[in-house]
Amino acid sequence: MLCAVYKSSRKADTYLFVNKRDCFDDVPQALLEMFGVPQLVMVFPIAKRESLGIADIQKVRAALEEKGFYLQIPPPQVNLLAEHRESLGIKD
Repeated sequence: MLCAVYKSSRKADTYLFVNKRDCFDDVPQALLEMFGVPQLVMVFPIAKRESLGIADIQKVRAALEEKGFYLQIPPPQVNLLAEHRESLGIKD
């Protein structure tokens, strides 16, 4: 099975995986509006991949089979200053 990956034109580090290139029929309209104009990043055979960047390959495959798409959002940013202040016992 081929998988097409698109990056969001509105949300940084947000990617949409779909089963077919330029086929967004299974993606909810509200999600597409939030996502913006999809920009193709790559098309690859997902069955032959053992891993992906930050996404769990098994979750991506399952979502593609069940829903027809997978949305990868960036992990939450860590506030290093707040963590450092907390480690020093400094409160705001």
